[in-house]
Amino acid sequence: MRNLLVCLFIFAVTAVSFRSAVAQTSTEESAAPVMAPVETDDFTSIFNGVDLAGWSGDDRLWKVENEVIRGETTKEVAAKGNTFLIWEGSTGDFELRLSFRVSSQNNSGIQYRSAHITDPAKKPKNDFVLRGYQHEIRNSGELPDVAGFIYDEGGKRKRMCLVGDKAIWKDGQKVLEDTIISSDEFESLFKVDQFNDVVIIAKGNHIQHFLNDRLILDFTDSDDEVTLDGSLGLQLHAGKPMWCEFKDIRIKTIER
Repeated sequence: MRNLLVCLFIFAVTAVSFRSAVAQTSTEESAAPVMAPVETDDFTSIFNGVDLAGWSGDDRLWKVENEVIRGETTKEVAAKGNTFLIWEGSTGDFELRLSFRVSSQNNSGIQYRSAHITDPAKKPKNDFVLRGYQHEIRNSGELPDVAGFIYDEGGKRKRMCLVGDKAIWKDGQKVLEDTIISSDEFESLFKVDQFNDVVIIAKGNHIQHFLNDRLILDFTDSDDEVTLDGSLGLQLHAGKPMWCEFKDIRIKTIER
């Protein structure tokens, strides 16, 4: 009888351990990083590597060097308010790929589905003002002030979705559904002082940001006034002198 009880006890412990191992494996699998889709051959290059054909901006601040778009402000040549190099095309449902590098003195951004503000009544500070969704660009690996979060440039929602968030905006606020990258993981992913690769996918009201091939943000915008189309631009921020660089810019339209 004693031997039977011992056997039953060992079986029970083994079963619990097995279930625990299975559960742990399942959790690890569900938390596996989501990677960017493989790039297809139907992208269009929208920067020729030679000049700024197809783009418009303050020519005091933007130039092309070594097949790279470079924006730069100095104490002598400053930006009057945030200013953008604006692509002549439009971003509805799209997938955008590019690489960026930026100084640590200030921040930059990739503007998309945005409005070009030219109406004097709206008081734009220069001729190249965009308002709308912005993929933030910073030279830091420490959350939350990093590249990749969504900022409502010129709007009221400000930092509407942070890096690491899987979230939905509804009823006037962000509702966090999950966390998809940790602080340590992001710090290992981001390359300080180097070029980093960005993929932005926007389809309907669903937006995803990828950094160096990994998903870092997943956002569904259920705001009543959600914007589904608009301009694409690259930002030079007002304030401290800074520089930013962009290369290998290509885009494709996503059909729904």
